[in-house]
Amino acid sequence: MKKELVVLIGPTAVGKTKLSIDLAHKLNAEIISGDSMQIYRRMDIGTAKITTEEMEGIPHHLIDIKDPDESFSVAEFQEIVRPLIDEIHARNKIPMIVGGTGLYIQSVVYDYQFADIPQDLEYRLEMDQFLEQNGVDLLHAKLQEVDPAAAERIHKNNSRRVIRALEIYHCTGLTMTEYIEKQEQEQLYNASIIGLTMDRDVLYERINKRVDIMMEQGIVHEVNQLYDDGIKDCQSIQAIGYKEFYDYFDGRVTLEEAVHNLKQNSRRYAKRQLTWFRNKMDVTWFDMTPPLQYEEKLNEILHYVAGKLKLKSNT
Repeated sequence: MKKELVVLIGPTAVGKTKLSIDLAHKLNAEIISGDSMQIYRRMDIGTAKITTEEMEGIPHHLIDIKDPDESFSVAEFQEIVRPLIDEIHARNKIPMIVGGTGLYIQSVVYDYQFADIPQDLEYRLEMDQFLEQNGVDLLHAKLQEVDPAAAERIHKNNSRRVIRALEIYHCTGLTMTEYIEKQEQEQLYNASIIGLTMDRDVLYERINKRVDIMMEQGIVHEVNQLYDDGIKDCQSIQAIGYKEFYDYFDGRVTLEEAVHNLKQNSRRYAKRQLTWFRNKMDVTWFDMTPPLQYEEKLNEILHYVAGKLKLKSNT
């Protein structure tokens, strides 16, 4: 019998955090962060990380588990989260994944096998030699050519992952994402996948306002501390909310331009998130466009989840 799992997804700034807490109280759930950036310590404002106060006593997992100079992969996420789901069930609670990193969430919900991806040690050695002779930039350019999505995700200095992505393409003729998607998409859990959506103009306005609030909260100082500590050329700093200010500290843009770029990049990211979830996962969508009666919407979502999972909620 498949274990129950609640998944709450949606674009940045749509209101996942508040709703997840309210749902968790009602469902007796523990929350697993499905956000590829909230895993990093010291990166709080730019990732809109939930605060201890906002958690309202609900246990949260996969937050602050890595230092900013460490890398993290979808395979590692899957490896950590699946046993965690079992542990939460053993406590007679419902696991709820909340976040916006589509591939990470998809890798847990569906039966993707990363260990089955072919290897070619001779090719890997060849790429090691190429790296030694030509440097990280040219190696990363090779990946950009065949798998732009992976090149965006993997920093050029993370040569081990760059070479692995190239090796997958060399062995299969497919990108990592394409290879995963060709596998049978059997759901491992009795999953209720809820998506939050919102009128685009309203969502974009909320994103812009969120950036203004980040500025008030001191995001420039947060990023400057990482910059001054020499946290550079690594996966975490490629994130929206950090790379824009690194451009400012490097003297490539003004502060005003950095803020403008952050708003623009965040809006574009929200659009990509929505496209991903609509195309890749079996999602039941709920419109959160204001004005709405929040309690009514919460009860509507709760009713859907309880029906789907055959649960009794703590209403």
